[in-house]
Amino acid sequence: MKKEFLVDEINKLRKEKNAIILSHYYQEPEIQDIADFVGDSLALAQWAAKTSADIIVLCGVHFMGETAKILSPQKRVFIPDTAAGCSLADSCPADEFKKFIEEHPDHTVISYVNTTAAVKALTDIVVTSTNARQIVESLPVEEKIIFGPDRNLGDYINKLTGRNMLLWNGYCHVHQQFSMDKILELKKRYPEALLLAHPECPNYLLQIADHIGSTSSLLKFATRSDRKQFIVATEAGILHQMQKDNPDKLFIPAPPEDSTCACNECFYMKMNTLEKLYACLKNETPEIFIDEEIRLKAVKPIERMLEISEKYGL
Repeated sequence: MKKEFLVDEINKLRKEKNAIILSHYYQEPEIQDIADFVGDSLALAQWAAKTSADIIVLCGVHFMGETAKILSPQKRVFIPDTAAGCSLADSCPADEFKKFIEEHPDHTVISYVNTTAAVKALTDIVVTSTNARQIVESLPVEEKIIFGPDRNLGDYINKLTGRNMLLWNGYCHVHQQFSMDKILELKKRYPEALLLAHPECPNYLLQIADHIGSTSSLLKFATRSDRKQFIVATEAGILHQMQKDNPDKLFIPAPPEDSTCACNECFYMKMNTLEKLYACLKNETPEIFIDEEIRLKAVKPIERMLEISEKYGL
């Protein structure tokens, strides 16, 4: 189908069905451009919680659709492709995480939003890369904490806060596989470029970064900076918004170890397409369903996150 037809039909369908399209920054450019709102995980969760739409189409990965459904059980939530998973969420099976928690019963459990609903249901507070530091610092210094599943983000927060959180050994395959050698080569080729890095990256990369932050933080930093060149160490989808907001600046994707690739993309994020988005709205499938017992347990740590985020203006 032609792009123009798909865009027209998607626009008609969302009006007819009072649907809102939410897109993560890592989605394909044409999906970002047609979305009602584009944001990172925290922003998408906030929008899902407050929208008055009857239908939410979450263009992202499966855990993001689950988060929207957890917060809006009365609404119908869809994602264009339910096979769009997350390597980080997959690295933390709920049954194994439950055993880990039981082995440390005196710990407060903080889980990154990149987890399944079942893992969130085992959690005391959910965090995103935007608010993780503030939420950890809101807890007493002496409090024992389990942080999962991203070991790189947890290690970064430990260093920032001076805490000694117990870390689950998970990671995002996209952020884990950046090539340090290739990034150093890029810095030589572009000596004026600043290196922007997501905290899911390994510590050795974060040590040479000029700015570390969530996806939205990297975008804001690049927009506010008077520099004109940036090497971006996160999923390459964010470069679309960076370039749209800053047409006079150069954004260079940080490459992975794979020598055949010039940028680093999440296979799962790219599974959503305009064709699938159109079919999703037209046929009202695939829909996200969550066991109500799990949902009731999972909503509490998300609501606590949103309350703390609002308190700190995040």
